Amino acid sequence: MKKFQRSNNLFSLCGLNCGLCSMHLDHYCPGCGGGPGNQPCAITRCSQQRGGMEYCYLCDEYPCEKYDGIDAFDSFITHRNQLKDVKKAREIGMDAYQAELAEKMEILKYLLANYNDGRRKSFFCLAVNLLELPDLKLVIDQITSETGSDQLSLKDKAKLAASRFNTLAEKQNIVLKLNRKPKR
Repeated sequence: MKKFQRSNNLFSLCGLNCGLCSMHLDHYCPGCGGGPGNQPCAITRCSQQRGGMEYCYLCDEYPCEKYDGIDAFDSFITHRNQLKDVKKAREIGMDAYQAELAEKMEILKYLLANYNDGRRKSFFCLAVNLLELPDLKLVIDQITSETGSDQLSLKDKAKLAASRFNTLAEKQNIVLKLNRKPKR
């Protein structure tokens, strides 16, 4: 949306973690309110109509009908933790939430630099988005120690990392796949 700007383009109006999105990482989208190229949506228009609120939760009508079923399906980024992340940001404060998001972004960069065989970007974006920070750190410690001797190929390292993330996610009943809307 033209002229739509926000001070934080890594955490969207509605609660998406834009900083953990493959579209943002590939520079296709600057993040919600990040200037030209950001993806227009009904929530952006609503914010503009209400004076350009930085986050939906600041609105007296939050959560409104626009949030009905918002976490049922994913786009190019997972929507599953959207409402949970908004709640967390409200509870711990935006500065603390952004500090946690920054740590997650560093973990994602590390995974992409050291464990991406060219086929795992979306998977790592999902894992970092859906798992809690202590869990991510645990898996990073595991895979770092298991791959420390550099005996494994990048493909094997990627496979090992994906396996460790999937194992942890399964224990928490989390599926590390995007929830696509069924085609009609």
